[in-house]
Amino acid sequence: MRSTQEGEYPLEKAGAAPESLPGMKTEAQVSKSSLTKALPPEIELSEALPRSQTWEDKRIANWPPMVWVSKSEDLKTRMAKALAWEIQAGEAQRRASQCRPVDVLEVEATEALNQKPLPEKVQVAEKEKSEVFFTRPCWSNKVEYILTQVGYSMKISSMWRFFLLWLHNGGCSFLIIYILMLFLVGVPLLFLEMAAGQRMRQGNIGIWKVISPWIGGVGYTSFMVCFLTGLYLNVVNAWTLFYLGQSFHFPVPWEKCPLLENSSDFDPEGARTSPSMYFWYRVTLKASDRIEDGGSPVFSLNLPLLVSWCLVGAFMINGLKSTGKVMCVLVPAPYFIILCLLFRSLLLEGAAFGFQHLLLAKISAMYNMNVWCQAGNQVLFALGLGFGPVVSLSSHMYPSTNCLSDAFVVALVNLFTMLLVTSFSFCVLGFWATIITHHCNEKNAETLAKLVTLGKLPVEAQPPPNLADNPSSIFNSWLSRLHQPIKDMVLSYVTECNLEKQFLKVKAGPSFALVAFIETMSLIPGSVFWSILFFLLLLTLGLSSMIGIMQGILTPLQDTFSSFRNHTKLLTVVVFVLMFLCGLFFTRPSGIYCIRLLSEYWTVLPITIIIILENIAVGWAYVARRFLEDLAIMWGPLASPIIRWLWCFLSPVVLLALFVITLIHLSLKTITYVAWDSNISKEVLRQYPSWGLLVMIALFLIVTLPIPTYFVYCLTQRISFTPTSQGKPVISSKSLPLIQPTPIEEVQKEEIL
Repeated sequence: MRSTQEGEYPLEKAGAAPESLPGMKTEAQVSKSSLTKALPPEIELSEALPRSQTWEDKRIANWPPMVWVSKSEDLKTRMAKALAWEIQAGEAQRRASQCRPVDVLEVEATEALNQKPLPEKVQVAEKEKSEVFFTRPCWSNKVEYILTQVGYSMKISSMWRFFLLWLHNGGCSFLIIYILMLFLVGVPLLFLEMAAGQRMRQGNIGIWKVISPWIGGVGYTSFMVCFLTGLYLNVVNAWTLFYLGQSFHFPVPWEKCPLLENSSDFDPEGARTSPSMYFWYRVTLKASDRIEDGGSPVFSLNLPLLVSWCLVGAFMINGLKSTGKVMCVLVPAPYFIILCLLFRSLLLEGAAFGFQHLLLAKISAMYNMNVWCQAGNQVLFALGLGFGPVVSLSSHMYPSTNCLSDAFVVALVNLFTMLLVTSFSFCVLGFWATIITHHCNEKNAETLAKLVTLGKLPVEAQPPPNLADNPSSIFNSWLSRLHQPIKDMVLSYVTECNLEKQFLKVKAGPSFALVAFIETMSLIPGSVFWSILFFLLLLTLGLSSMIGIMQGILTPLQDTFSSFRNHTKLLTVVVFVLMFLCGLFFTRPSGIYCIRLLSEYWTVLPITIIIILENIAVGWAYVARRFLEDLAIMWGPLASPIIRWLWCFLSPVVLLALFVITLIHLSLKTITYVAWDSNISKEVLRQYPSWGLLVMIALFLIVTLPIPTYFVYCLTQRISFTPTSQGKPVISSKSLPLIQPTPIEEVQKEEIL
């Protein structure tokens, strides 16, 4: 070792590693190695980088920039040592059952070995010395993390909306458009949220303040949208639980019209409609005729709603440890049920007719801008972008894990699931249309037989006596053989029974299609078993998506308010009770109309704004190239030119176009809803009242208010648009244990002149 008189700095002040010299091992190095075992793998080594890491939390310390003067080691060697150190720390961490907090006593014991006191600028406040430093909990393994992301994306509403869009917008042509939008916009944005959460190790509220202070308000907007969405999504689970409980009756109660009390006559309102439609509106929802007709929460739905919240709470009460294990059951189970239902539906009569509609393609849909817009919005909702759970879930994953492959896996599994559900839905609805057409022809035959008996029709109009084998085919072939005068007389007394028109009735509205689907379950032989299986499918999908939604609410709260970390179970209970009480609003007789207003018209605008701002924050404020370089330090080279181009140019343009087209479409469209008219026992189309539109606009302004408010705050405080550590990797201090460095670490972070 050269002396300082020879014009060289001592080894420690030159930033070199003492262990690089043979036979040297200092006491500080021993203490450093002991602390390394306690560090989680997300801690990165600033001394191994050509640029220093910065701690963004100004309350703790600001490490001065570091200048390397040692020329004996090249950049590759230093980076290799840093990666080796990180891998070693990661392996030690994975051997532990979970990330544990580092006690301040351990830190102080290590400090006793140090001979050089720490400078004042890096000393930790006395108040923080007395606390046990927080280390972020991590997923037990990557499988649980991927399953939770997949489960969150499998929302019932997204699956059903994909089926309806396929049916309305050109069939396979819509699928081609959807796949293009998925891989050009959906996967890059999903990777953006995953990488941001995994890199910054924060929930959805604080992460955007670190990436771009001017856009910091978007986290609060995302949190509020996630909260409102969770309120009515669990009401859907309550409906499912109510139907599941009723499915154990034989026959199922929506198979026949109900009788009047103390009478053998049918309910007049039920006699005018189908049993399944009556059960949905009058028994389950107890729906009012208009949204203006309020009423108290429906008692028969309050208990299922409470059970639903209790189930989600029980799954999440112990944090990630219990959540991951539950998702290992909740996510694979729907695939087993879907496959069983799909194989059974393929054997049903009329399944081939439904499958033909599945394979139809309209070339004109490829040139329809509205179809592209709906496909783009469906991509955003199917992947759950902008709500916050994707960021929150990925913030608990090890930073050394490459999440680009995770984004592709989640997107492909989500697409595969929707294709399975769509195939099953077309086969089942083909069976439903066939059975309804058979019943229609049987009623026509009964009507003609009575008219012939009464002498109103000639004997030649007597229908075939036996229609049991194939009523539609036998009746239509008999009708086609009649002479034209008699045929005209017959057609004047019967209703039209057309299989094609009956199948296309599902386009009338989402509620009609859902009711038709439920009715079909009661028509399949062994209806009780298949009904239970179908509602178990809906329940598992609903619970897995709700777990993701709630993780997007609880994680930001714990990150924002540090006191909540010490009472996680109490926080979980309080939040769930609050959301249960607020969710009772949607169990009122008019609650279904409020849910449609939010889900079909309101949510799309704030979500699109959130995703646009997230894209700007990473692509332009933080700078996409810099963000990808930070990721490459941990993961190795990425397809940065492609992803950077998608983030900076294609995604912002597509998102802005989606927002403008959606806004124009909503402003020109009459905002309507399908309501139940008890006087005629039919669904009718009504227009939302003016006060409902005002409430929707006011709610939109409230949830987006944090964005301009935080922007104005940054302007008044002269806060930069880009992160303060320009040109340097950024790590939020809230995601790391606050540990005082050893003398070697402290000296390596000094600026060498």
